[in-house]
Amino acid sequence: MSWMPGAAADMDLNCPDVVEMVIIPRTSDIGNFEVRRALPFRNKRMVGPFIFWDQMGPGEFLSGQGLDVRPHPHIGLSTVTYLLAGSIDHKDSLGSDLRILPGDLNLMTAGSGIVHSERTGPDVRQHPSHIFGIQSWLAQPLEHENGSPAFHHIARASLPHISEKDWSGQLIIGEFAGLTSPVPTQWDTLFLNLHIQPNGRFEIPNRTEERALYVLDGHIEIGGVSYDPGQMLVLRPGDEISVKALNDVHMMLLGGAVMDGPRYIYWNFVASDKERLEQAKRDWKAGNFPKVPGDDKEFVPLPEY
Repeated sequence: MSWMPGAAADMDLNCPDVVEMVIIPRTSDIGNFEVRRALPFRNKRMVGPFIFWDQMGPGEFLSGQGLDVRPHPHIGLSTVTYLLAGSIDHKDSLGSDLRILPGDLNLMTAGSGIVHSERTGPDVRQHPSHIFGIQSWLAQPLEHENGSPAFHHIARASLPHISEKDWSGQLIIGEFAGLTSPVPTQWDTLFLNLHIQPNGRFEIPNRTEERALYVLDGHIEIGGVSYDPGQMLVLRPGDEISVKALNDVHMMLLGGAVMDGPRYIYWNFVASDKERLEQAKRDWKAGNFPKVPGDDKEFVPLPEY
């Protein structure tokens, strides 16, 4: 996806000790489609390597319409696209060309530079369609942020499924409950999609340094405080935390190790050095990034802000 600055997210201070803050996302527009953005946040730039977090939808498209994120560049990050409903056709400057479906994972690593587009397929546009999912960015560690770009597509069947008494889930990235995701990582990262039964409990161990919950549906309770859906709860490091589901709950657990230094963002560029951002801006304006085969007639111009 493409990042543009918008209204800042809000923060809710009604938290028990084990919850550092609650981020209430604000809406932004990407490709004629509205998203809810929780990260980056003014008081919490990253949770582990997660430096960007968008909830896409749930939204509907009429016949003939769809998502149209034109070719745009990235550096210094990995995009993580995970759909819950609908589909997106992904093309990038490495020649990748495929459709992501619910439960699949697209991991596109930018390194020194990559360009991609994300659109609703022409066959899907022939009928009304919908889309729902999460796209996030992982900041790349210093030793990799200027490395070679790469792309990985991991099908739903290849991601581990976990089933416990009170909850079930899909392990997207990292290690949890004795299982390990096949998704390659450059930094300690955890990403889990899970459902909790009404009155069930989900126990979060303290093995991951930084953690947050993103509640998609249902209401949860932590430390006697209840939380609505559509919020990101940043958890205090070092605590084992018990989450109670007050009804059917669908949420995500994300996090990882503290990043190896601060990161700066300008548009779709992430870097540890501000001059690297300036160079990326110059390169995009000059047309020095690679083209996307099969989608090279349009592009997103560099914004000025």
